[in-house]
Amino acid sequence: MALQWLCLRFLLVLVSLLAAQGQEEPDPEPDPKVQGVPWVTETCQRPRWDSRLQLAPDQENYRKNEEVLLSCIEGFQPSFTHIKCSSEVQSISHGKPVYREVWRGRTSTSDWIRIRSNVECIELLQVVSESLEISSTSIKLNWTCRLPDACQHMQARCRLAAPSSPPCEAEEVEGEEMLHGQEGTLTCPPLQPYTVYSVTISLPPSTTLFSWLVRTEETVPDKPEKLWLDPNTGSLSWEPLPSCKGEIIGYQLNITTRSAQDGSFLEMERLRLSSSVTEHPLPQHSPGNSYVVAIQGVTAAGAGAASLWEFQTNSPDTPHPLDTSCRSIHDISPSHGTAVIPLHPIAHPPEATREHQLIVAVAHNGTTLEGACLGEPQPFNASQQPATYVAAVLNLTGPTDFVLGNGTHGQGYHNAALQPGWDYTVLLRHIHRSQQCPQALGHSWGIWWPWVGGLCRQSGQ
Repeated sequence: MALQWLCLRFLLVLVSLLAAQGQEEPDPEPDPKVQGVPWVTETCQRPRWDSRLQLAPDQENYRKNEEVLLSCIEGFQPSFTHIKCSSEVQSISHGKPVYREVWRGRTSTSDWIRIRSNVECIELLQVVSESLEISSTSIKLNWTCRLPDACQHMQARCRLAAPSSPPCEAEEVEGEEMLHGQEGTLTCPPLQPYTVYSVTISLPPSTTLFSWLVRTEETVPDKPEKLWLDPNTGSLSWEPLPSCKGEIIGYQLNITTRSAQDGSFLEMERLRLSSSVTEHPLPQHSPGNSYVVAIQGVTAAGAGAASLWEFQTNSPDTPHPLDTSCRSIHDISPSHGTAVIPLHPIAHPPEATREHQLIVAVAHNGTTLEGACLGEPQPFNASQQPATYVAAVLNLTGPTDFVLGNGTHGQGYHNAALQPGWDYTVLLRHIHRSQQCPQALGHSWGIWWPWVGGLCRQSGQ
């Protein structure tokens, strides 16, 4: 009987303990928004990454394993284009796994990996502006792709920014260039000068990564094709050049006048005219004079090719060729490198000063003659004698004999000794500068009376 009572008491205590255990507080409902709690809702919140990211579908919560497509504005690319909601075990608590929500991204090999940093919109293509090289016929730039996997199949092309029209017609650039790798250099094929092109790098089917409007550099213009002479007024006219290869900023006009009275007497005029000027009177327009005219268009890149014309005013007489024979040169001394030249002042134009230059050119041909007349001689250099130099600056008021090669020198001139066996062209030049022509950017003319000698070894052309 006592044993039965003991058993009954044990059973009552056991029931009481079980009842007390059943009245304990239950575990709180896990909050899926808090990291490190058991996974319950099977969803993920919208990721708080770059605000420029565009999600499709666009919603606040996503189901587990639901794929989401990421994109950016044109020219940018997300580091992952496909993501999906997932979870992973963070720890074990009271024998239960504790989960947290994570996002996984798909790689180029279709593997899904845990995303451990913010996904951002990255500028896919970078072009360094300092690397841009522009010439009159080409455009070159360096590019770098920050996401090589996304840069496959990139295409580059150069096109006219606008259709060309006469008189400046440009050919369209054909074809496209495929860009490969992580970096490289894009060079547009041969282009037209002073023309606007559109340079574009894109991904198919229609994603533009880079677009730039670029004008090629200027070059020298083509030569003028048409020039007229009014026989009544003696005025030259020409057709203005179009700004196809550069903005026409002026014209360079060289006029050589040969006198009808003396074929050995030349007047050369060099003018720089503004782009608005398309005519100019011939100097000393009189019967029997002949003229050689050279005209060049000028852009910022320089003067273009010259067009040459020859005119002659009405006269029964035929102009004489330039007489470049020895003209009374005497007292030639090869051992001393000297020669005595008779000089006469050039009295034309009447309002001009009496200052003359004696120019010596080493050689004797038409090119040397014109170059010596129109060019600016270089200072004399004893170690390397220039082709043309100023031997004397004279104030001629009457005839005089001048000793060429006596070694005197001064500011801007050097009367260097002549070398035996060399050919020389000696020119007397009178420079007159005038500002009377309001249309001219600069106006000068020179008049020369030539002699020739290799110490007078050569006469005539």
